[in-house]
Amino acid sequence: MMACVADFSGRLRGKGIPTLGRHERFARGLGWTPTNIQITCFDSIAETPFGSFGDVVMKPDAETEINVDLGEAVPREHIVLSDIHQGDGTAWPFCIRSACKTALADLEAEAGLTLFSTFEHEFMFKSEADASFSYSLRGFRKRKAFGEMFVDALRQAGMTPDTFLREYGDQQYEITVEPEVGIRSADQATLLRELAHACAAAMGEQVTFTPLRSLAGIGNGVHIHLSFRDREGQPATYDPALTGNLSAKAGSFVAGILKYLNEFVAIVAPSAISYHRLTPHRWSAAFNNLGDRDREAAVRICSLSAPTEAGKAKQFNVEFRPTDAAASPHFAIAALVRAGLQGIREGLAAPEPTREDLSLLSPEALAARGMARLPGSLGEALDNLAASDTVRGWFPPGLIDVYVAHKRGELAALDGKTEEEIFAAYAHAY
Repeated sequence: MMACVADFSGRLRGKGIPTLGRHERFARGLGWTPTNIQITCFDSIAETPFGSFGDVVMKPDAETEINVDLGEAVPREHIVLSDIHQGDGTAWPFCIRSACKTALADLEAEAGLTLFSTFEHEFMFKSEADASFSYSLRGFRKRKAFGEMFVDALRQAGMTPDTFLREYGDQQYEITVEPEVGIRSADQATLLRELAHACAAAMGEQVTFTPLRSLAGIGNGVHIHLSFRDREGQPATYDPALTGNLSAKAGSFVAGILKYLNEFVAIVAPSAISYHRLTPHRWSAAFNNLGDRDREAAVRICSLSAPTEAGKAKQFNVEFRPTDAAASPHFAIAALVRAGLQGIREGLAAPEPTREDLSLLSPEALAARGMARLPGSLGEALDNLAASDTVRGWFPPGLIDVYVAHKRGELAALDGKTEEEIFAAYAHAY
């Protein structure tokens, strides 16, 4: 089996260990190298403060173990996710899964809220087998065998699949799963991507979760749906008497996300090509706005179909749309929770939902309403992140500096490449 850590680039790296006696090995942990955190999605090593020195310990979390049978012709997918600890058993300051756990615990302790979330993934096949038939039965039928294998694999891994569909883009499909509590959502998002690759490989194909295949193409987003329960386990997101139907705490949480989005967007949209997707009229997000059922808003208020108020409270959620699969699910959730908790601490009021095309407004008109255009490049987003004392304060000292260096190393690995080569590099990496 493979004991893995989820890294800055959203990929799994780790070590294979014998299945027999694995739980004793989990307890001891596995040696890991600090500089491994600076391996980019292109397998180059970014500038590292650790160099060749030091040791940390991978501590597998037995609750994340999956053992998925994809058929007799291919090996099982036997994986466990790990935290990274220091030699004294404490969390390593640069372990983003640990940072996610801490953020979720602080949200519960300070605001009395437990997060439920799910990641809605889009991905594309690399073959030319289905270059049309968006949303159609014919498009679905072409990948029905894959869909059946994939859905079964997700069930074996403890997930509850919701929908599988032929999406709009060429060769593009979407998978959704039911929400999960706390860290489990990020764990499942990480494993889901790996199972998609495994199922495709088992059928002699390849898929990519790249944010964008070409400048003129349709992007692959990862939309994160968020809702809350209170300490009594009751729905705590919905209040029909307040702005946007958001409860007071949920409204402050969303306001915090939007207030600080331009400062942390490099965490949730972390590739050089992510910012081609985050432009007006791509049905992703281009501004830090709350939208009423608007699929171009950074945060979308989702529609309700339940006939009763109790049913609406249980169903109500908001969707964060700027994320893509170049992001670590754990780091994305950590950043969203920290921004939302900051909004609760500051007592921010829920923003008024927008209902117009914001690309028609001037920067001054946007600013007057507390909104702004999202950064136009990863470099600009990294500059914002590096300059944000607020975001730095959400995480252990040094974590943001190391992350910024990682991403600047990723950009350096693209130096001299043509636009076509850059898109191809990300399609291969994801």
